[in-house]
Amino acid sequence: MEKGRTVVVSALQFACTDDVSTNVATAERLVRAAHKQGANIILIQELFEGYYFCQAQREDFFQRAKPYKGHPTILRMQKLAKELGVVIPVSFFEEANNAHYNSIAIVDADGTDLGIYRKSHIPDGPGYQEKFYFNPGDTGFKVFQTKFAKIGVAICWDQWFPEAARAMVLQGAEILLYPTAIGSEPQDEVLDSCDHWKRVMQGHAGANVVPLVASNRIGKEIIETEHGKSEITFYGNSFIAGPTGEIVSAAGDKEEAVLIAQFELDKIKSKRRSWGVFRDRRPDLYKVLLTLDGSTPVL
Repeated sequence: MEKGRTVVVSALQFACTDDVSTNVATAERLVRAAHKQGANIILIQELFEGYYFCQAQREDFFQRAKPYKGHPTILRMQKLAKELGVVIPVSFFEEANNAHYNSIAIVDADGTDLGIYRKSHIPDGPGYQEKFYFNPGDTGFKVFQTKFAKIGVAICWDQWFPEAARAMVLQGAEILLYPTAIGSEPQDEVLDSCDHWKRVMQGHAGANVVPLVASNRIGKEIIETEHGKSEITFYGNSFIAGPTGEIVSAAGDKEEAVLIAQFELDKIKSKRRSWGVFRDRRPDLYKVLLTLDGSTPVL
């Protein structure tokens, strides 16, 4: 009997400094550690080149953006991916003429840049003021054919929307990946979204019968804002879920981590087909999803 396809995925987790070279070196060190443990697809957290600057609305922070083509961190990760034979999605702050995006480049195992996804859902709340910096993404939800699997990659706030996960799996994604930057809420010290955050994504995995990888940062970051200091403690808890939503590997809220999990993609594909959730879909009844108010189509 022909052996089925097996893939080993990894989620990385670390505390960021506000120095690009230090953070990129940390990411490379952990990518190498994941590779030593057999990982084929390795996910680094969102905007890992520096602090999560969206705590503040500051004009000078636009200087952190760089064009996609020729981006030094992407180029470095292309070399690393080719050397190790691994897939690396690379999160970055993109400048595109007068537009700016929260973007991710997908680097295949031979170092080829397969293209980018631009974050679709842009949050705007205390501590997470992304609308000041990022245009809404214009790529749509995408699936990338890598050496090891078809992957769907979305970014942070996208992970709260089941439509995004379903759109990627409908296009053939065999694994969902979500790089993230989430932690405490500056306006409410007692609000802890961690368990909610995990359960939502576990639902995406189970509803679509695919594995899911979530990578989040850790550590306390203090940013000077127009109203004084803002502070977020990022809660980590990066995890890998299996195709029924079960957590198969998880990190804590303070320690650096390299999570590893192995999946048999053809067995999962067989289970996804037999479970019937894609056979029994009724797109003709879902037109309400094209509205904001439940009645008026936006398209």
